[in-house]
Amino acid sequence: MELLKTNVISRVEAALEAIGGDADLVKSLLQPAREADQGDLTLPCFPFAKALKKSPVSIAEELRAAMENHESIGDINAVNGYLNIRVNPVWLANHLLSVGVDNGMEKAKRSVLIEHTSANPNGPFHVGRARNAILGDTLVRLHRLWGNEVTAEYYVDDMGKQVAVLAWALNALSRDDVEALLEGREAPNPLWASKPDHQRVRWYQAAQLLRKESEQSPEIEKAIGALVHASENGDEAVLESFEAAYQPVLDGMLATLGRLGITYDRFTKESVFVTNGDVASLMDELGALAINGHAENGAQYLDLGERGLKGKTEFFYRRGDGSSLYATRDIAYHRWKWTQSNELINVLGEDHKLQAQQVGLTLEELGEPRPEVMFYSFIKLPEGKMSTRQGNVVFMDDLLEEAKAQAANVVSERRPEYDEESVATIAEAVGTSAVRFNIVNVSPEKGFTFRWEDALSFEAGSAPFVMYSHTRACSILRNVEQHLGANPQAPEFTIDANMPDGLIQLLRTLAVHDDCLEKVIREHRPHLFAEYILQLSNAYNGFYRDCHILDGDEVNGFYFAVSELARSTLNSGMEALGIQRLETM
Repeated sequence: MELLKTNVISRVEAALEAIGGDADLVKSLLQPAREADQGDLTLPCFPFAKALKKSPVSIAEELRAAMENHESIGDINAVNGYLNIRVNPVWLANHLLSVGVDNGMEKAKRSVLIEHTSANPNGPFHVGRARNAILGDTLVRLHRLWGNEVTAEYYVDDMGKQVAVLAWALNALSRDDVEALLEGREAPNPLWASKPDHQRVRWYQAAQLLRKESEQSPEIEKAIGALVHASENGDEAVLESFEAAYQPVLDGMLATLGRLGITYDRFTKESVFVTNGDVASLMDELGALAINGHAENGAQYLDLGERGLKGKTEFFYRRGDGSSLYATRDIAYHRWKWTQSNELINVLGEDHKLQAQQVGLTLEELGEPRPEVMFYSFIKLPEGKMSTRQGNVVFMDDLLEEAKAQAANVVSERRPEYDEESVATIAEAVGTSAVRFNIVNVSPEKGFTFRWEDALSFEAGSAPFVMYSHTRACSILRNVEQHLGANPQAPEFTIDANMPDGLIQLLRTLAVHDDCLEKVIREHRPHLFAEYILQLSNAYNGFYRDCHILDGDEVNGFYFAVSELARSTLNSGMEALGIQRLETM
């Protein structure tokens, strides 16, 4: 609890000096207690034992006796070599109700560019891409909650082979050709008959079959290769044909992401850095570096083994014919991004770790900083739970429809009095929120299997649980409005030191909001904030159990003020996680 630490650290330092210890160590050692029942802050005394020639248990006891009291301190105890400090609930309530959940830390506002998703626009958005988009968007929202100026960026791969395959197929194949080639495959979901991404992926799938199984495969590969080569050399006519092919697909993908509340501030096309000359200049610059090398076919590379890279140390940036590679254009893109913002964050799958290292080392060789990267592992769906549209691919549109259907079943069971429209509205909010939260709530580096029973549970640990806690707070506000009128102010109150346990726990949870948020944006670990919002929801339910805001016609002003602070904090936290906020469920 940084708020408490700010107020007591000088007293802990003074107490340690009084018994002969090194006070300079206190700042790094005084940390939040691991267990709530121990207190709010703890100081391990083991590091002082050797210098003071005393046991940690004795040191903790001496510190407790030497500590000067302060209005922020509720109690101090020494247990097994730890000095534990608990906050004074009255002091904490006064602070929170006058200042809010601000922990008193100075917030250095930053300009941050977060690039995420950047999926190839050759077909509908599928579940395999979902974690990138959801984690990236959540990181954007969390930085904005902290107060940073954020640009959410989508880097459009508008000149790669996958886009070339789509463009070739749309030009070379008729609808009848496509349907004949895909005969026997699972039919498209009629729900998406009007979505261009679901329409055009059929052309892409048909082309892939022809590339692999057709007698014309060599000619097709030659034609597609020529398109890729022309695009990599900035052929504007080819790039325009690529855009005409992929843009409707990208629009469909963005519609899917929009259902999850995911939006972007800017779309930057890969081809821009070829047509504006940045890539050509970059390749000349790379060619002049001391670690530049030449392959037998005329291609050029950097020997990044000279800069500490292990494994595959040759980083190719120019083909033998003089054209650039994707990674070359990625470096040009990053140099441009550094002109747009003073902090860059990329969201990448764990399979991109080598490429990220290569790009980072090359940027440093050019005198540029590395971007920060949040890597993530991939998610799976339980086998047999959903049908697939192509191999092991499950389209996100289908997943969201399934989530909505599953949520509708739960809502109908719990609220049989609701009409179909109400059930559908709640089910859409619950289903999309459940998908997001179940992905965010897992540490990015951990892989996991998505399970409906976990995501849609209304028990603690799920999005519906958080949403229900929020609607409970909204219900309290509506009930108070019936007594005090719209936009009610809490009646005058005094803070009683004899607080119920549920109230104290809610105050303590509110007080660490900014502590958690600051750690999350510093370490790129959005799951920690998801865990915090679960804790806040649980604490609010304990407060609701212990504290009756309405007693007949009387409104308890103190309890109502705390409830409103919790409601607004839940509201902003849910917004940051992409959980939809309903007033009734």
